[in-house]
Amino acid sequence: MIRLLLLAVLLLAPLPALARDVVDVAGRRVAVPDRVERVILGEGRMLIALGVVRGGDPTRGIVGTMGEYPLLDPAGYALWRKAFPAVDAIPPVGKASGDTFDVEAAISRRPDLAIFGLAGHGPGPQAAAVLDRLAAAGVPVVFIDFFRDPLINTPASIRLLGEIFGETARAEAFARAYADALGAVDSRLAGVTERPLVFVENRVGLSADCCATVGSAVIGNLVARAGGRNLGTGLIPGNSGLVSLERLLTAQPDVYLGTAIGNPSNRESHPARIQMGPGVSPAEARESLARSLSRPGIRDLDAVRKGRAYAIWHHFFHSPFNAVAVQAMAKMFHPDAFADLDPAATLADMLERFQPFVAEGAYWTAVR
Repeated sequence: MIRLLLLAVLLLAPLPALARDVVDVAGRRVAVPDRVERVILGEGRMLIALGVVRGGDPTRGIVGTMGEYPLLDPAGYALWRKAFPAVDAIPPVGKASGDTFDVEAAISRRPDLAIFGLAGHGPGPQAAAVLDRLAAAGVPVVFIDFFRDPLINTPASIRLLGEIFGETARAEAFARAYADALGAVDSRLAGVTERPLVFVENRVGLSADCCATVGSAVIGNLVARAGGRNLGTGLIPGNSGLVSLERLLTAQPDVYLGTAIGNPSNRESHPARIQMGPGVSPAEARESLARSLSRPGIRDLDAVRKGRAYAIWHHFFHSPFNAVAVQAMAKMFHPDAFADLDPAATLADMLERFQPFVAEGAYWTAVR
């Protein structure tokens, strides 16, 4: 009788979720459930990547997220709120930096999986205490990346998400479109020998210091792929740092490129920021770039005086659509070689195919 009772208990008990191994972009082998239904996001902007691989409502099953998206890109986040109002009800598990991640709150949401980034505004591979606590609670963590090494890790990250969510066909379609977008640049650069020296002013208007720029990683990788020589490579040991105005005026780069963190919600409160992204018109973007170029020192750059000054949406560099930024920059750096390339058409096509809504706005601009 006791054996029969024990057998009945075993038969009635819920079966453990089946698991399978995946390899994330950090090179870690991770056992994830066959059916992932409850997800924690280590960055809110990972919604964009989920929109690539998941049809219908990509926000379904997200039970916690970091809070940087509405803080850093409120115009972009507003599009998600409009399309999927329930996104506002997703509980926060942190603010805009990895040290604010609340591991206890995350565990309390009973997630099947946590998706973190190699670098950015949430916990990364260096957050050993967070990873240990999640592991002890039985929560697997996978790492994706659109920031540290975007050209390699973007298609790998989308394929990983496609594997996790059973959407490999959508992921492969994106990977092909991504490769095609970069291939359109590579083929035209094959015969180009001269590479202009490019100064990237990072997050224009974020602070009064001059001059914030980038090293060889992240944006520097994209500048090189677009056929430019990044001024900060060799000067900046990490992802970002400062170059003195004196050094900049001595170097006299061929091209100035500012990254835009302004948006309609902070147009009045932060007038020094370049306006770009969803809801920004081409005229507004161009006028805000012109204002930023009037600053002492910046206006004395040869690139500015010669009309080789541009700006690009900063949030491309936290997005799987960074290949479009490469196309836009290539056209800035080599206008003759890329006269027939239309980055705006590439962006429109990729957004239509791989996002759940239209995101109209200005995403790059020129001083003239």
